[in-house]
Amino acid sequence: MYKKHKKDNLSPEERIQEEIRRVKLPRGNQTFGILEQRLGASRMRVRCLDGKTRVCRVPGRLKRRLWVREGDILLIEPWDLSGDEKGDVIFKYKPSQIGFLKRKGLLKGLDEFEEF
Repeated sequence: MYKKHKKDNLSPEERIQEEIRRVKLPRGNQTFGILEQRLGASRMRVRCLDGKTRVCRVPGRLKRRLWVREGDILLIEPWDLSGDEKGDVIFKYKPSQIGFLKRKGLLKGLDEFEEF
């Protein structure tokens, strides 16, 4: 009746490997960030790895698809105007992807933030 998708036939190990293969990396002025506090109305305070704290929002195209909690690792794109204070959330990383980024050394500044 219905065709099974290729993803449905994967074992858990293969599914993790597929997630790791498709890790989104920062481009241009994008940076990693840790969600510190939810402020309401799809806004949140994010501590970015470039040393700045920004008030970020989830853009309308991602509002219903992207659910975030405090402590999540996010990909942030600062705004062109007032980019040191505001930004947009582009992507939320899954735990397997965070492990991959740590092994590759891309989240070195993350250890400093987790001490508090």
